[in-house]
Amino acid sequence: MRRPMWRPRLTATDRRVVRLAVPALGTLAVEPLYRLVDTAIVGRVGTDQLAGLAVAVSVLSLVVAGSNFLAYGTTEQVARLLGGGQEERAAGVGVQAMWLSVGVGIAAVPALVVLARPLATLLGADGAVMTHAITYLRISALGIPFVLVALAAQGVQRGAADYRTPLVILAVSNVLNAVVEVVLVFGFDLGVAGAAWSTVVAQVVAGIWFLAVIRRRLAPTRSRRPNWARMQPLASAGSHLLLRVGSMLAVFTGSTAVAARVDDPTLAAHQVCLALFFLLALTLDALSVPAQTLVADELGRHDRLAANELAGRVVVLSLWTAAVLAVVVAVTAPLLARTFSADPAVVERATAGLLVLAVLMIPGAVAFGYDGVLIGAGDYRFLGRAALAYLLAVIPVSIVVLAVSTPGSTFGIVGIWGGLTVWMTLRAYVNHRRARVLFAPTSVSAGRV
Repeated sequence: MRRPMWRPRLTATDRRVVRLAVPALGTLAVEPLYRLVDTAIVGRVGTDQLAGLAVAVSVLSLVVAGSNFLAYGTTEQVARLLGGGQEERAAGVGVQAMWLSVGVGIAAVPALVVLARPLATLLGADGAVMTHAITYLRISALGIPFVLVALAAQGVQRGAADYRTPLVILAVSNVLNAVVEVVLVFGFDLGVAGAAWSTVVAQVVAGIWFLAVIRRRLAPTRSRRPNWARMQPLASAGSHLLLRVGSMLAVFTGSTAVAARVDDPTLAAHQVCLALFFLLALTLDALSVPAQTLVADELGRHDRLAANELAGRVVVLSLWTAAVLAVVVAVTAPLLARTFSADPAVVERATAGLLVLAVLMIPGAVAFGYDGVLIGAGDYRFLGRAALAYLLAVIPVSIVVLAVSTPGSTFGIVGIWGGLTVWMTLRAYVNHRRARVLFAPTSVSAGRV
């Protein structure tokens, strides 16, 4: 008799996923850990500084997450080609991904510097909050090219099922960020600017290190010159993934804009909740990212049954993980809130938001698990269009929250995170339905399967 999918005992497939998920957790957590360290340290400097950080991080998250196609698309293509025994073509994909990352990164720096003030204004910043947001954003822009190079390099490494090397590089850079930030913020009294410079230093070190180690993976290719024709498959995947990530980040950016229009303590509390959400969400993503590699590899071998089994087990593992995280967040919400701020108003709102975040983790487990599966199957077009639909669906919720929220109340933060829970539940349901169609025995075409 076949063992039910919900059983917690690890199967052979579970062990394949977990073997990659453990180092993946470290690599995925680095970017939010950068921001989490910034949030904890800047939160001790002042509420205006923390609110300014919230605005700047929203913009930077949109840029970095919008460039995640460099990692996700590269992972899927390299893994599928290696699964089919095409090592030279897989190395060629890596080369073009690196060129694409350099081009996008160089273009992003002046855009962020010039548009820092308009973007901060768009998100509702003014006065001291505006000043801190612009400072952090303009300095942090200098690290973006190195972040994108690291993303492309991680895609190549993940496609080859090497998750350990990125973990080592990013763990070292994260420790470096924390040490330098404490020195600059408290030792040299640089405030928000010190937090931004420490992150840039760590990102530069990580980017250069990745460039050094990626050379071996790219050695089999015959040409290392940029070739648009060979970039097109990745660029095409990137256009759909960009729509997906852009729509997702628009949801969070919009929630920050709503929080900014309620009051400053709500905005600061929302930043605390966002920082923890991105950390917890990427903990779940640590299970879905191996699905990108393993599903693509099985499809490269033309083994749909193995790919389908992987899909189911990834979601089950994700649900068990989310249940544990939800309990931890709910129980420790007041303590977590006080860790990031000494302002009673911020603590009150952050505690309420974190309780809603605990509930959000359950549908989040399903949504994130199937995201990895669908990316591994190359179903980019669906993911992009569905993400846009989710965005449009939650806009009315944001309008209602903004209309009825009043300064000094916790309703604003609860309404914002309640809306995000609705958004996540939609993602979970639709992704589940899509995966059933994608791997159905009678399915003739869906994505790239």
